[in-house]
Amino acid sequence: MTSELPKTSVAETLAQKIAGLKPGVLPAATTRKCQDLLIDVVGLCVTARNQDYARSALAGSDDDGPCTVIGHRRMLTAAGAAFVNGTAAHGEDFDDTFEGGPVHAGAVIVPAVLAACERHNPDGRMALTGIAVGTEVLCRLSLVVPKAVHKAGFHPTAIFGAMGAAAGVGAALGLTAKEIVDALGIAGSMAGGIIEYLAEGAWTKRLHAGWAAQSGIRAALLARQGFVGPRTVFEGVHGLFHGFAHTTNGDYDALTGDFGARWVTDTLAFKPYPCGTMAQPYIDCARRLAARGVAAEDVEEIVCEVAEGTVHRLWEPLASKQRPGNGYAAKFATPYLLATGFVHGGVGLGAFTEAAIRDARVLALAAKVKFVIDPDNPYPNNYTGHVKATLKDGSVIEERQPYLRGGAKEPLTRQDVTDKFALNVEHGGWSKAQGDTALKLLAGLYQGKIDLGALRA
Repeated sequence: MTSELPKTSVAETLAQKIAGLKPGVLPAATTRKCQDLLIDVVGLCVTARNQDYARSALAGSDDDGPCTVIGHRRMLTAAGAAFVNGTAAHGEDFDDTFEGGPVHAGAVIVPAVLAACERHNPDGRMALTGIAVGTEVLCRLSLVVPKAVHKAGFHPTAIFGAMGAAAGVGAALGLTAKEIVDALGIAGSMAGGIIEYLAEGAWTKRLHAGWAAQSGIRAALLARQGFVGPRTVFEGVHGLFHGFAHTTNGDYDALTGDFGARWVTDTLAFKPYPCGTMAQPYIDCARRLAARGVAAEDVEEIVCEVAEGTVHRLWEPLASKQRPGNGYAAKFATPYLLATGFVHGGVGLGAFTEAAIRDARVLALAAKVKFVIDPDNPYPNNYTGHVKATLKDGSVIEERQPYLRGGAKEPLTRQDVTDKFALNVEHGGWSKAQGDTALKLLAGLYQGKIDLGALRA
C-alpha cells in the first residue's frame, strides 16, 4: 500500500500554498468579507448569549482560562472559548452560507482563530490571514464531492469545519507547511457531526460549529508540538472523503487548484432570515404572494418546486414540517417558514417561540403547502424558490425567487451587516452603547493587537 501513496498529497499541496501566503496581501474584497464576517459572528454570539443552549454550553465547560466568551464575563481556555462562541454563533441558524456547499464558515472559523490568537498570537494581521484561509479551505472542501456528505447523513459544516479551523489556526499561528499538513491530518480524526437532530429538533447541530472550532485549535497546537497526522487525510483509502462521503473520487483541484489566487470567500452569503438557507427564497416568494393581496384563507393549496437534495432536511416528513414540534425544528421546516413569511410579512428571531409555532393561521396555511421535485433545480450551485398557489376561486398565482438574497447576486452592504449586528445585540440584551463600543473595536481588530475585553459582558 505504501508504494501506491502519492508522492505529494492533496494536504501537502494545500499546505504549501497556505504557508506561502504573506500577511497583508489579501485582495480588498476578501479583506472586506472577513471584516463583515467578524461583525456578523460577534453579533450572533451576543444574540444567543441568554439562550438555553448557549448557557448549557458555557455551564458544561470546566476549563476556565484567559480567552473571551463573547457576551459573558466568564473566560475559558482557547479551545473552550472557541467551542462556546462557535455554538452560539451557529445557534440561531442566522450565520453566513457558502452557496455551493452548503456550509457555514463564519461560526467555525472566526471563533477558532480569535480564541487561538487571543491566547497564542494576538496579532490582528495574522488573525485576518487565518480567518481568510480557514474560510477558504472550509468552503472549497464542500466543492470536492458536492452533496455527498449531506446525503451520507453528516453535517458538512461539522466535517469540513474541523479541517478549515485547523488550516485557519495554523495560518494565524504561523505554522510551517509540514505542521499544517499534520494539523489537517489530526483534524481528520476529530471531524464528526450527524444530522439526526432533524428528527425532533434536538440541539446538536448548534454545537457542530463550536466542536469544529475547538478541534481546529487542538489539531494545530498538537501539530506545532510535533504530533504527526496522515498526509493523505483527504484522498486516502481511509481518508476524510472515504469516511464521510463514501468515495475517494473527487475534484481535489477545486480545493487546491487556484488556492490563494482566487478567493471563493468573496461570495459568502449573509442570511436575511434566521433559519435554514434553502428555505429562504421560498419565504421571499410567500411574502410577495401576500403582498399581491392574497389572503391566507383564500388559498386552497401551495405547491413548491424543490431540489431533490433538500427534501430530506427541509420537506420530509411533510406533516412534521407543516407542524414542527419545537422552535428549533421549525427552522428547518419550509412549509412552516413559508406560511410564517406569508402571514406575518417576514421571519424574524421571534418566529421560533413556543407561541409562534402554535399560531393557528400559520399552521392552517402550512398544512396546505406541498412540494414536487424539480430535476433541473440548480442546487447546490444556486438556491432558488418557487411557489404556485391555487386559490379557492380556481385561479393560480406563481412567484419565483431566482437566487438567495444576501448572496453573490444581491450581497448585503456593510450598512446591512451593521444593521443586522445592531438588531442581534439588542435581541441579546446589550445596550446601544455596548454595541457601538464593540463595533469600534471590531473596525480596527485586524490592524492591531487583539484585545477582546470589550466583548465581555
